Amino acid sequence: MARKADEPLVLGIETSCDETGVGIVRGHTLLADAVASSVDEHARFGGVVPEVASRAHLEAMVPTIQRALKEAGVSAKDLDGIAVTAGPGLAGALLVGVSAAKAYAYALGKPLYGVNHLASHICVDQLEHGALPEPTMALLVSGGHSSLLLAPDITSDVRPLGSTIDDAAGEAFDKIARVLNLGFPGGPVIDRYAREGDPDAIRFPRGLTGPRDPLYDFSFSGLKTAVARWIEAKRAAGEHVPVADVAASFQEAVVDVLTRKAVRACKDHGVDHLMIGGGVAANTRLRAMAERRCEDAGITLRVPRPKLCTDNGAMVAALGAEMVARGRAASSWDLSADSSLPVTETHVPGEEHAHDHDHDHAHSHDHDHVHELSKQNLYDA
Repeated sequence: MARKADEPLVLGIETSCDETGVGIVRGHTLLADAVASSVDEHARFGGVVPEVASRAHLEAMVPTIQRALKEAGVSAKDLDGIAVTAGPGLAGALLVGVSAAKAYAYALGKPLYGVNHLASHICVDQLEHGALPEPTMALLVSGGHSSLLLAPDITSDVRPLGSTIDDAAGEAFDKIARVLNLGFPGGPVIDRYAREGDPDAIRFPRGLTGPRDPLYDFSFSGLKTAVARWIEAKRAAGEHVPVADVAASFQEAVVDVLTRKAVRACKDHGVDHLMIGGGVAANTRLRAMAERRCEDAGITLRVPRPKLCTDNGAMVAALGAEMVARGRAASSWDLSADSSLPVTETHVPGEEHAHDHDHDHAHSHDHDHVHELSKQNLYDA
């Protein structure tokens, strides 16, 4: 069968945190999704240790790429491009992925695309449910991000409507799991315990839901503190802490706020589709409440399967393939890993293309770049 011109074959590399992800897609079709996780190495510290993550990426990179190519049944020389997460994320971890992508792209003579981690979380849904409607409203919730984003064009126009002003939702899950002595990461274990608990047992606060509060921003620090103090009071009084009820009530407070604000954003902006992504999108209660509230509001809900919600290379490859299909400019060889890359920069084009778009800010923001390696320096060493 002849391959369509708008179905580029792209390999994506994701190393923003503790997952070494390599995905291969053809257009909107997922061919391979290989992941090497270092989560067990971080568990004893109760959180991700950047240097440990970076070392794990170094060790896992080449084997994971080889595994993905084998799984996809393609040769590296057949690729139409290589995409990599340029930011945001952990500086050292990003650096490993960007350096690897440069090396492969240069050696293979393929175009390089440095793409945005958050935009990739939105674009991955194309591998599950087909082309994204334009515009798409996206709720991204993970250990590092809680954001409401309006995306008229996933390759060039993503607009932030709201975000967390303190702890991200996933971070709050991790911290409450630690207080309950349930281990790390907290999201899956809280979800599991919550299924046996009563979500109405304890009325925990819903942050930033007052009439004068920002409509689309999130705050989970107050909730985290309220839950921790409730638990501490029980223990100080020598009383039993009902772990399942605490987990369920805490989880209910988080997903109530997330879904309420997301549906309101859809209504306010006249958008009839809501996409939910990020690691917390794997939470069963979040999915159930979002489905019910979207159905009541006449909004179509799109949520990728759980494996595609967490960090993975497939999401990076999906956005890279869309960049190729739409003729977006490739990145230059001095592409930098940027730990604070704003979501408005969906990808980082080469300097010669930096003024091609109306948004004259590519590479112009004030965030520190991790490195500036020219092609000459990288390959003449």
